[in-house]
Amino acid sequence: MGWCFGGGWSLNASLARAVDATVIYYGRLVQDKARLAALSGPVLGHYASRDKWINHDMVSGFEAAMTAANRPYASQWYEADHAFANPTSARYDEADAALAWSRTLAFFAENLG
Repeated sequence: MGWCFGGGWSLNASLARAVDATVIYYGRLVQDKARLAALSGPVLGHYASRDKWINHDMVSGFEAAMTAANRPYASQWYEADHAFANPTSARYDEADAALAWSRTLAFFAENLG
């Protein structure tokens, strides 16, 4: 699990070593289906609709590659900006951060037991 730069690295770490579940909070996404085929567990992504970096085009490419690689994923979108879950950011959105966290905990409970 990671946020922003760490979100991208949570995906990269899951590609390098088998893990049971991966959570990405608005992190850079791999769009290569051959690389994504190495994932051993599902991926949950949290994305912000007003994010100028991790935007709809990037996420759509990731989703298409995940589908092509036959890997399970779920994408959650929030009417927010990048870093919406960072309480030290001016873009922090308490309600969306709480919703994303509750979804993360449910995802972990389902996939990690």
